[in-house]
Amino acid sequence: METAKPLGMFYDNRSILDLNSAAINNVYIQEDFDAFSITMAVLYLAVCIVGLAGNSLVIVTILKLDKMSSATTVYIFNLALADGLFMVGLPFIAIQNFQDQWIFGDAVCKLVMVLDGINQFTSVFCLTVMSVDRYMALVDPLRFARWRTPRRAKIIAALMWFISLFPVIPMAIHFSANYGLCTVDPHVASDTWWLAFLSYTFILGFALPFTVMIVFYTALLVTLRNARQQTSSSMESQRFEKQVTKMVVAVVLVFGICWLPFYVFNFCSLHQIDVVLGFTRGFEFVVLLSYSWSCANPILYACLSETFRRHFHALLCPHKSTRTHCDRDTEGFVLHDTNVQSVLA
Repeated sequence: METAKPLGMFYDNRSILDLNSAAINNVYIQEDFDAFSITMAVLYLAVCIVGLAGNSLVIVTILKLDKMSSATTVYIFNLALADGLFMVGLPFIAIQNFQDQWIFGDAVCKLVMVLDGINQFTSVFCLTVMSVDRYMALVDPLRFARWRTPRRAKIIAALMWFISLFPVIPMAIHFSANYGLCTVDPHVASDTWWLAFLSYTFILGFALPFTVMIVFYTALLVTLRNARQQTSSSMESQRFEKQVTKMVVAVVLVFGICWLPFYVFNFCSLHQIDVVLGFTRGFEFVVLLSYSWSCANPILYACLSETFRRHFHALLCPHKSTRTHCDRDTEGFVLHDTNVQSVLA
């Protein structure tokens, strides 16, 4: 048998493995319950709690105060739903990494991996579609009005969930718990198989969405700036442009910072002959970083959107706030109109 090589694990099975049966127990050579393991366990728990709480708050806010009455909130609802469900698989992965074994059986292994993949892809697709939606809403809302109805947004959201099934089909077929860890059958997962698998998931899950976001957000910022220069620049229009710029930079940077290291480690793992402790620990950290992206989105809403800040406060402190219907921030916005109060991320 040729020397087994560490294989980059797909979304969320999240440990680099040497699948040689003689080496499987030596990949994670760590002292039991050492400081790193305890720290990572605490961080996993924190990310899970923050992610579930934050995305649940977004979901409840939309259902209670908006009822998905605009295309924007339809996409935000589905993004929060996917991000929240993405957190559900985190405890299973954390326990596997902490104990160096999978204790939940083969069926749960397949289920967790498939659901993680679906939710991760749907979350990325939602954020990508939202970049297009923000461009249409702010640049020419009248022209694109028929594409931004709640009904069309719900259809597009349903298609995103459906499309997300296809990239994770290999998870359902090849992942199992037969080797003590939830992983791919080593007889299937050759280096060529992993390279092809990682390549198309990288393109669909990062490269293409990231490119679309940059293109549309850049076009949006350029259009906003040109519109401001062509008209009398008020303090309100400058404030609005500054807010949109902050939102764009934050969303793109957070997405890139959270996901790019994960893919870099995956591709690097294909060229590792020996799995070293530093590499496995680094990989475990970037996996946690990729999960943290799903709990960062509601924080971005709260920090960058005045509407969401106002309604979060109304929901959490109902006696101190006047309950109002959720504003449709940019549904009828025209670039030369400077009376906009906020923009949804």
